[in-house]
Amino acid sequence: MAKRLYSIIIPVYNRPDEVDELLESLTLQTYKNFEVIIVEDCSKKKCDKIVEKYIHELNINYCSKENAGQGFARNYGYERARGEYFIVFDSDCIIPDHYLDTVETSLNENYLDAYGGPDRAHDSFTPIQKAINFSMTSVFTTGGIRNKKKAIGGFSPKSFNMGISRVVFDATGGYIIPYKGEDIEFSTRIRKMGFKTGLIEEAFVYHKRRTSWFKFFKQLHFFGTARINIARFFPDQLKLVHFFPAIFTLGFILTILMWFFYPALAKVLTSIFVTYFLILFIDALTRTRSLWISLLGIWAGFIQLTAYGSGLIQELLISIFKK
Repeated sequence: MAKRLYSIIIPVYNRPDEVDELLESLTLQTYKNFEVIIVEDCSKKKCDKIVEKYIHELNINYCSKENAGQGFARNYGYERARGEYFIVFDSDCIIPDHYLDTVETSLNENYLDAYGGPDRAHDSFTPIQKAINFSMTSVFTTGGIRNKKKAIGGFSPKSFNMGISRVVFDATGGYIIPYKGEDIEFSTRIRKMGFKTGLIEEAFVYHKRRTSWFKFFKQLHFFGTARINIARFFPDQLKLVHFFPAIFTLGFILTILMWFFYPALAKVLTSIFVTYFLILFIDALTRTRSLWISLLGIWAGFIQLTAYGSGLIQELLISIFKK
């Protein structure tokens, strides 16, 4: 069986150092039949010099376009791709050397029109990055629930690590919104058109996500607003599980207020939160085997839930009052 040509599309905005690490990891792929398309989305910090380093090691095409958001940047790459299967990575990913071999083997055994892969923490990541990775993949923060094969509402590949066939792109036209949940909208539309989607568990990437607590809060707050934005396209994609961060956030605020007005109730609510954080700590310790990262994991979980919850509440209120 002839090996597929994969087109790897990487949209980038002001992240040349990350692109350097990503491209270096792609040079180590054991599967060699692929091209790389870098789409510079009107960056001020361009990565053209970085790309030049790999011009003789990778089949690479460097493009630059006006800034229009990551969804449309991916479309720009899709339109220039020569492969029969397209793969999108975020620029802050490092790709293990077996990745493409794993995808090729999996698609030959159980073909998927579109797939997603999970993410893991690399040994080189900082403690904060490892704690964030734990929080974003833990079932106790709902991240682990939404990224399983049998996810609520059907599995939706996320575009930090996502592949689609050329047939899917031709049928869908790619992304129809540039950001704010664009990958969820795209994945949902793919599934509703009858294409087969799924998770390839061993096609994981090392995803850096954010490098500071402030950036992490901003990202998750944005994710919360995006969930409501997606519900405008597909109301059935807003599930009860998505409201857990909002309930957590409101509950935390209520607990603080109750210490001033009803201390007895505040004690009960506080004990619930303490129990939850203890469960989160045990989960982190079991998975990371690090006391320090587990302690940071509690803080990461708190930021994730309150940021996502406040973003969801904010966007929900905006949508209600706009009617």
